[in-house]
Amino acid sequence: MSTLETILKSIQNVKVIEDSVDNKYYTPLDLSVSNAFFSKQEISTSTDFKEFIEKYLAKGNSKVAFGGYNEERNLYKRSTVFNDAETEERNIHIGLDLWIKAGTPVLAALDGTIHSFKHNVGLGDYGPTIILEHKIESHTFYTLYGHLSLESIAEIEVGTNFKKGQQLATLGNAAINGDYAPHLHFQIIKNIGDNFGDYPGVCSKNDLDYYLDNCPDPNILLKIA
Repeated sequence: MSTLETILKSIQNVKVIEDSVDNKYYTPLDLSVSNAFFSKQEISTSTDFKEFIEKYLAKGNSKVAFGGYNEERNLYKRSTVFNDAETEERNIHIGLDLWIKAGTPVLAALDGTIHSFKHNVGLGDYGPTIILEHKIESHTFYTLYGHLSLESIAEIEVGTNFKKGQQLATLGNAAINGDYAPHLHFQIIKNIGDNFGDYPGVCSKNDLDYYLDNCPDPNILLKIA
C-alpha cells in the first residue's frame, strides 16, 4: 500500500488560493527565529505586519509569500493561546502559510467533504476555519484552511461536497483572523482525533516528532517550490 505522502506527491496542479496567480509570482518568506532581517522589523501590530508583507511582495514583484512549515517562530509570544504558565511554549509552525490580501478566494485542494468548521476566536487563533475530509485509495485524511472570512462559514454545512479547485472560502482580515496580516494557514492532517473545526497549527518542541508525522509538509501536495 502506498503511503499518504507518496500519493500526495503524485497529485499535480493543486491550488489553494486564487487559481489565476501563477507559481512564478510566489516568493518564499522566512519568519523563523534564525532570520536576522525579520527579527529587526518593527512588527508589533497586524497593521505593521500587513505593511511588511506588502513591501516584501512589492520588492520581489510577487503576489504571494509562502512558507513556515516546521519553522520556529517568535510570532506567537504575544498570545496566551501558545504561552501560558501551565504548558510548554508552542512556537513551531506545522502548516504552510500563504500571505496574500484579504478577500482572496480560497480553493479546495482536493475533492472532499466538509468535516467541520468553526470560528476560533482569540488573539493569535485561526478565526474562521474550515476542515475538509478526503478519501484517496485506503487513506482518510484532512486539510485545514485557517484565517478565513466570517462569510466563509456563514452558510455552509457539514457533509457538503467540494471538488478540487472549487472555491471554498475567502481570506479574512486582521479584525477577524486572529489579528494577523491576511493569509491562509493550510495544513494536512492524517489523524484528526476528536477535533472539530480546529486542530493545532503550532506545537512545542517536545511534541514536534508526532506532529511532523501526523501533519506532512503541505508543499508535497502544492509543489510551490
